Amino acid sequence: MCGIVAALAARNVQGILLEGLKRLEYRGYDSAGMAVLNAGGELARQRAKGKVAALEKKLEQEALTGRVGIAHTRWATHGKPSEVNAHPHLARERLAIVHNGIIENFEPLKRELEAEGVVFESETDTEVVAHLIDRAFRHQDSANQDGGETGGLLAAVQATLDRIDGAYALAVMHADAPREIVGARKGSPLVVGVGIDENFLASDALALLQVTDRFIYLQEGDVVRLSDVNGIEIFAADGQPAERPVHTFEHGDSAASRGEYRHFMLKEIHEQPAVIAATLEGRLSGSHVLESSFGVGARALFDQVKQVHIVACGTSYHAGMVARYWLEKLAGLPTTVEVASEYRYREVVVPENTLFVTLSQSGETADTLAALRYAKTLGYLGTLAVCNVPGSSLTRESDLSLMTQAGPEIGVASTKAFTTQLVALMLLTLSLRRQRGDERETALVQALRGLPAILDSALAMDGPIADLSEAFAEKHHALFLGRGTQFPIALEGALKLKEISYIHAEAYPAGELKHGPLALVDADMPVVAVAPNDELLEKLKSNLQEVRARGGELFVFADEGVALTAADNLRVLHVPAVDELLAPIVYTIPLQLLSYHVAVLKGTDVDQPRNLAKSVTVE
Repeated sequence: MCGIVAALAARNVQGILLEGLKRLEYRGYDSAGMAVLNAGGELARQRAKGKVAALEKKLEQEALTGRVGIAHTRWATHGKPSEVNAHPHLARERLAIVHNGIIENFEPLKRELEAEGVVFESETDTEVVAHLIDRAFRHQDSANQDGGETGGLLAAVQATLDRIDGAYALAVMHADAPREIVGARKGSPLVVGVGIDENFLASDALALLQVTDRFIYLQEGDVVRLSDVNGIEIFAADGQPAERPVHTFEHGDSAASRGEYRHFMLKEIHEQPAVIAATLEGRLSGSHVLESSFGVGARALFDQVKQVHIVACGTSYHAGMVARYWLEKLAGLPTTVEVASEYRYREVVVPENTLFVTLSQSGETADTLAALRYAKTLGYLGTLAVCNVPGSSLTRESDLSLMTQAGPEIGVASTKAFTTQLVALMLLTLSLRRQRGDERETALVQALRGLPAILDSALAMDGPIADLSEAFAEKHHALFLGRGTQFPIALEGALKLKEISYIHAEAYPAGELKHGPLALVDADMPVVAVAPNDELLEKLKSNLQEVRARGGELFVFADEGVALTAADNLRVLHVPAVDELLAPIVYTIPLQLLSYHVAVLKGTDVDQPRNLAKSVTVE
């Protein structure tokens, strides 16, 4: 994801833009750039490959001075990371644009412009939009000279938006409209910062807290014009003027603060609806996933994939196990999942056209990095990293990458990093799907859009789960059961419980009970089961009866539509209904809450459990 910041003020804006970029660098690190309209009425631009610090050094040597400006920090999708591909992009040295998102139909538009004699400087989709807006602006000028009326930069942007498909947030300025900036959003966020005789745009309100705490959050399809004459004007998707409320930013807690929560882990559990929404942001079209979210050349590579090989450690390994079910069921691709520390020490046979996928929260996990480096010697079709940290070694060394948007995760036991990985892996699954545009894919895209709201409902289970956790406080062992995609979730639930409460916990496919684990079941061994309403439900119910018949105490997290009622040695908590393929994401939430509340009752160090570290950078 890329970061945008723009300012129209009565003072020099270079410092405002630079500080905004620093605050947005989590959104992209490949390159950064800035353009301002100087006192001579000309656009002046500075760009640099790499992090914002590289741009800052250039500005120290040759400052930009002006009262209107736009800036950008980039995560490359179209075009490799380079200065020439860095934003802002210009058209005729008169128009400057910055862009977050992906323009799906840029190729035919580019051919159209080239036929008119336009010469492109970069490999990006964004430069196409720059020339389209400039062309519309010039056509309006011509119409005005012939006695027509010109709509200015705003109308030029609106006309251009009708021609582009995809997800975008835009900020545009033109030397011939010297005291205005036009912004637009569709599928990617854009906020207006409201100042005193000055106004701003940014991808994230955090970028502008240096200059204002008052914000307008633009809605889908909104176009906004900032100008000296009329201040802030907002137009809805239908082109009509619109009113949007101004919100005062509540100076909440940074990632280094627990805020209202007792522990970081609890805070991060409750952040999951928001970070999953952020992970989906700008990556979904009406009925499909935007494959360019994975980086330059993703579509061409995905079209060749015949097998998938996933390698990860710990919690990320469990995410990979869920993805195996998805990839084989939805995409029809044979998939293997391995622990990174084992993969790197065996003789690996690589089937033809196999995609190698690594998963890591930090992108610096030593075993996963070593596995990637080994894999690159073995002839894989390509490598893809799913990661939470831009600029990490894993993303730099992989051919493609998809950034989760979990934000900093302070608690050692991973929570929001895990669920955002699952969302990212569903996006990968849909991108690798061999059949395109069918009803199942469209339904899943819509289900993904509704996922944050369902997670909010799952978090409302916190109180009942806290009560239930008292049954575990004095136990020394626990068993977790699941079937299908819920087996890896059972593994994750057991891992969380042992990590932070130090209760020995194991997980099994429920059908394996009779092959050994049933010998452990007694009144002192709580058994936790996850029971979504899927095709394996009836078989799972039979497995649960096996536990009850042996005197085991059952704790079942079941779909709202599942006919299970509490009884002796059986406690049931109902989980919000969800598409069965997305159920692993939702059922993770109650298991995280359970482990958290048990650990609190036992008095362990929830955020820093003994013997563990957040990022495992040693073998």
